[in-house]
Amino acid sequence: MNYYPFFFELKDKMALVVGGGKVAQRKVETLLAYGSLVNMVAKRLTSRLEELVEKGEVHYIGKDFDEKQLDGVALVFAATDDKRLNHKVSEAARMRGMLVNAVDQPEDCNFIVPAIVRRGDLVIAVSTTGKSPALAKMLRERLELQFGYEYEIFLVLIGKLRKKILSMGYSQEKNSRIFNEIVRSDIIKALEEKNLRRVEEIFQEILPPDISVKDIFMDLDVLDTVGGVL
Repeated sequence: MNYYPFFFELKDKMALVVGGGKVAQRKVETLLAYGSLVNMVAKRLTSRLEELVEKGEVHYIGKDFDEKQLDGVALVFAATDDKRLNHKVSEAARMRGMLVNAVDQPEDCNFIVPAIVRRGDLVIAVSTTGKSPALAKMLRERLELQFGYEYEIFLVLIGKLRKKILSMGYSQEKNSRIFNEIVRSDIIKALEEKNLRRVEEIFQEILPPDISVKDIFMDLDVLDTVGGVL
């Protein structure tokens, strides 16, 4: 298989998860974390999934899979311990041109789920194209150590700053120079060291004098976000 990597916006999109064990639970929790709506089909549910159903965070729609349950669904996970059932779910979904993942059955998948490192808006995905989930997990663990929460803070700051810079009417060349100097500077290192004063100093060294660094930090509670983490 040769998979094309892409990021899919899940907010308010419906996902169907067939299965109610620990694997299905992990899929559901990840889907909810990315804003998906979740329907579940399973003969039995873990205690955690029962809790999510009781809270109304997951919609339990029955014990047995039926093709009609695919109506209005954006993507499907077949996560049971019954390979024949997983294949049946996959076949029905693919007949409708839908995205489907069958756990540990690559031949029944038209998409796979990578190992994910997330630091706010920074998302790093690792895949071995299904050949070694264990290696993908190991690489994810290494990346988690390499990319700390200072990257999340950095993206909060640069996101606000980017809007300000683009509104100033500078040339594209000047904008590019500013952004490249920022990402190649020691700002992330200073954030890792919890040295907010140094962060401000670096911004002052790079930014044009008509942009106030303090305004950037204070805009939309960015300063509170940084302070809360630091």
